[in-house]
Amino acid sequence: MLGAWGLSSGCTPRPEREDAPNVVLVIVDSVRRDHVGVYGNGWIRTPNLDALAKESLRFSRPYPESIPTLCARRAIHTGLRTWPFENWQPAKGDDILLWGWQPIPNDQTTLAEILSHNGYGTYFITDNLQQYKASMNFHRGFDAFNFIRGQTTDPFKPMYNCPPQKMQGALTYGAGELEDSLCRYFANVKERETEADWFSPMVFSQAADYLDLLSKGGPFFLTVDSYDPHEPWDPPEKYVTMYDDEPYNLKEPYWPRSGPDDYLDERELERMKARYSGELTMMDHWLGRFLDKMEELNLFENTLLILLSDHGVAHGEHGYTGKPDNVLWPEVTDIPFLIRHPEGRGAGQTSDYYASTHDVAPTILGFLGIEPPQELEGQDLSVMLGGGEPEARPHFTLGYNDHVWTRDERYVMFSTNQGADARLYDVQQDPGMYNDLARDEPNTVKRMFEDYVLGDAGGPLPTYNYNSAAG
Repeated sequence: MLGAWGLSSGCTPRPEREDAPNVVLVIVDSVRRDHVGVYGNGWIRTPNLDALAKESLRFSRPYPESIPTLCARRAIHTGLRTWPFENWQPAKGDDILLWGWQPIPNDQTTLAEILSHNGYGTYFITDNLQQYKASMNFHRGFDAFNFIRGQTTDPFKPMYNCPPQKMQGALTYGAGELEDSLCRYFANVKERETEADWFSPMVFSQAADYLDLLSKGGPFFLTVDSYDPHEPWDPPEKYVTMYDDEPYNLKEPYWPRSGPDDYLDERELERMKARYSGELTMMDHWLGRFLDKMEELNLFENTLLILLSDHGVAHGEHGYTGKPDNVLWPEVTDIPFLIRHPEGRGAGQTSDYYASTHDVAPTILGFLGIEPPQELEGQDLSVMLGGGEPEARPHFTLGYNDHVWTRDERYVMFSTNQGADARLYDVQQDPGMYNDLARDEPNTVKRMFEDYVLGDAGGPLPTYNYNSAAG
């Protein structure tokens, strides 16, 4: 059985809910919280995110309950924690061996299934290639879905379509796998001509086209999931020059290595940061076009809108780039999270509640007054828009592959699943997390690992042998 009611056919009669509010869920991949203007960045250009935040309840300390891409989205779509990755098995036909990287389990009901059963039209637009495969179950419950092909390593176009001049100008630091990935990507996008042909423009443009249709029907749930600003960072040149207008004659760092940043010199690292920032600003611009369409159709008056990201990415702040599982500093763990109420409740307010990815489904259902068919593990954050409070979270935990992270009001600690290689930071005094206190305060490390990590996991964390897991 697939969830509580199976797949929606889109043809079954729906209960009448003509006056019910709509819901729009926007997921943007790899957005660092410190690269959004309203979160305190004085030089980044994210005017549309900033404007939306002014109309929303903004969470100042949100974190994903698990990382990376697919793990975070499992939690978003189900309201259930993916961590601590119990009973993980590598997904068939997928070479990504990250703990928890697997389909939505068949016995978990998705948010789209619940809303479809309760009279909502359900729609999904994304260029996130990790969700294309039907076996991953992310399409479950959606009446219509559009997977925009060609992102990153999607086998969309023949590899021989790869333009050699792009590869000659790309920094690949001698990694054959990266060369293949970039070649695949450039083959996929070779025919694009205008900015509208880039991925986030296509995602938000097609989502806006959906709105024209959906605004004429009954209540709808629309999920818009943009893979940008995930690497490779290849926006039109005008966005790069917003952040780097100096001459650049080296190879372009389109794609970071997940590991130490010693493969880059200072100029290349500066260029990499500019490319990411440009990709983020392009995404923001086309998000704005989508929000403009909502305004044009008067949808804001009757639509709950939630926007969040799944994780960030390192740019050398602690000597690493990318998102290795042992690099759980703010540049990787800190995400934006906004909730816009159709009546403007909570607009311009902030909350330091540890909001997370598995809170999305309970929040939407709670706002709509819909009871889930199974107990959810996230919290209904919509109560905060009416002056209430969700269940207290004096601390929070998240998992990434075989590493764990936890924090409370004063400290952040992260380590392996077995508590090894621990790092401890006093985030009241050291919010950037540069002064490791683990050796000086071993009792604090032990307390946080045993009380928070093992306590939230309900016991010892799993261990897996990659070779045996891969079969």
